[in-house]
Amino acid sequence: MNAEDRAAPSRARQEAARAVLEAAQAMYAKGLVEGTAGNVSGRVGDGTFCLTPSSLGYEAMRTSDLVFVDADGGAVAGDGHPSSEKALHLSCYRQWAEVGGVVHCHPLYASMFAVARQSIPAAIEEVVIYIGGDVEICDYHLTGSDELGEAVAGALGERSAVLMANHGLVTVGRDPADALHAALVVERTAHIVWGARLLGTPGSVPEKVNQDFAAVYRWVRESSWGGDA
Repeated sequence: MNAEDRAAPSRARQEAARAVLEAAQAMYAKGLVEGTAGNVSGRVGDGTFCLTPSSLGYEAMRTSDLVFVDADGGAVAGDGHPSSEKALHLSCYRQWAEVGGVVHCHPLYASMFAVARQSIPAAIEEVVIYIGGDVEICDYHLTGSDELGEAVAGALGERSAVLMANHGLVTVGRDPADALHAALVVERTAHIVWGARLLGTPGSVPEKVNQDFAAVYRWVRESSWGGDA
């Protein structure tokens, strides 16, 4: 850690830390995780990434607890240990330059689909608008492994969300708040689909509507995502 990194954090890092902390605490408050599970990160304009620390409760978490790492995962600021899933976050940023925020969580209904190894269909229009289409599932890989990170980043494609087999959910967005919103949309949809299947066979949104809304998603992603937290 050089002298510049040990100095008072830059405005960009301060803003990134606030954005990550707000998203992490909202993720916990909305029941998308229990205990210290899950993690949140944000891209900083200086080439670093802000991550929630490992094994620290969200209610007690402060911006001073967050950790900044470089593209290789080396710590450049902060005294804590970055999330054990840092490889997952960094893989998403490396593969998708427009992504500015990543959320990894274990919401109840989405996780049921992940354990059943079933994708979540885009059964309502907002899923296509905010997520890009069906939420697919990637193969199982060990938690915290480079292989998991690569599988998640590769499976995202033109989507804001992907399920991890027998694990949980990863979402991305223009910033941490946007990634959190994607997670909430996915969890709500998973709950709706789960309930609809109990009632009968869910209907599908017309393919032309899906195509049109997918184009809206791509336009928003290409035009307004900048990769900065």
